[in-house]
Amino acid sequence: MNTIIAFLGPIGGPEMFLIFMVLLLLFGAKKLPQLARGIGKSVGEFRKAREEFEDEIRKGGEELDNEVKKSDDDKVSKAPGAEP
Repeated sequence: MNTIIAFLGPIGGPEMFLIFMVLLLLFGAKKLPQLARGIGKSVGEFRKAREEFEDEIRKGGEELDNEVKKSDDDKVSKAPGAEP
């Protein structure tokens, strides 16, 4: 399982272990679960916000498509010779 992080390149097992050990030394065993929980909540909130943003963009695009289709239909129905 390799994860690519910006300029750091691929991060494998040994690198992840080293990062975990540094975090353990910096924050201690008691604070590490709290830190992980906080990071997890932040990531979850970010994903939720991203999904909401994407949904709004998608809805806006659909509304725009509907308006364009309606406008095209109106132009066709108002065109000369369109009435039977």
